[in-house]
Amino acid sequence: MKTLNDYMAISYRMEILEDKDEGGFVVSYPDLPGGITCGETVEKAVVNAADAKRAWMEAALEEGISMNQYCVYFLSRNDAIYSK
Repeated sequence: MKTLNDYMAISYRMEILEDKDEGGFVVSYPDLPGGITCGETVEKAVVNAADAKRAWMEAALEEGISMNQYCVYFLSRNDAIYSK
């Protein structure tokens, strides 16, 4: 069974957008639903993103969802969406 550190070592695509209305930057992980955070600078937003990723992984592990199960679910969901 993989540990939290094993999952944290996996690279996930990170999107960084400038928040023109509120100021600062918003960071999300498209492959981790709800994995989103922000920061006043790009650097702070990236640091906060690492914390958000860790919190997401911890919650998934607490719920007993393996990343392999999640990946299978996510891939099959996208396959259903794109096959229409």
